[in-house]
Amino acid sequence: MTDLSHPIFARLYPRLDAGCAKAGGDACRAELLAGASGRVVEVGAGYGANFRHYPPEVTEVVAVEPEPRLRAKAAHAADRAPVPITVRPGLAEDLDLDDASFDVAVASLVLCSVRDPIRALAELRRVLKPGGELRYYEHVRGSTPGKVRFQRYADVLWPFFAAGCHVTRPTSEWIAGSGFTVRGERRFEFPEPSRANPASPHVLGIAVRD
Repeated sequence: MTDLSHPIFARLYPRLDAGCAKAGGDACRAELLAGASGRVVEVGAGYGANFRHYPPEVTEVVAVEPEPRLRAKAAHAADRAPVPITVRPGLAEDLDLDDASFDVAVASLVLCSVRDPIRALAELRRVLKPGGELRYYEHVRGSTPGKVRFQRYADVLWPFFAAGCHVTRPTSEWIAGSGFTVRGERRFEFPEPSRANPASPHVLGIAVRD
């Protein structure tokens, strides 16, 4: 199975993300991809929001997206991208890609929603060359007891409205424990104000395949 259909989410997400982009999300995506080079695999590419931020040093992007409506939008975005991008179906947990064939892997607001994030990270490590980079921009579990408690309550219903997205995942810890060495990482709240938003804790970083 390479398709996961979420028709309502697929219609709403580009509109919601456009608001986040104006609030600073575009700057986060640009920071995520700055300095990337060579051959790139991007999992959970969505509607292609990252595509216009790829620098010219990137020679090719293979973008994997399981939601068919978002994938169609991503294909249109790929036509306008500054680098060559191929959009294809697939799941992050089961990549139909060769071992050690990419210089960079990109996970952007996707590890919160994959069904098996540990397996997805193992797949990303598998397709990366030794020393290759995992670039990640994700919302994650909070850092205070009050925020974590709020997230746990929210996570009862949140996945049903957000295409399987979970707000309590300790993604940074999972990355560090999956055969990667974190080279740099910053944590921040986005968007502001964040008190009433269970998905506000974010992390943006680069890890290197051991």
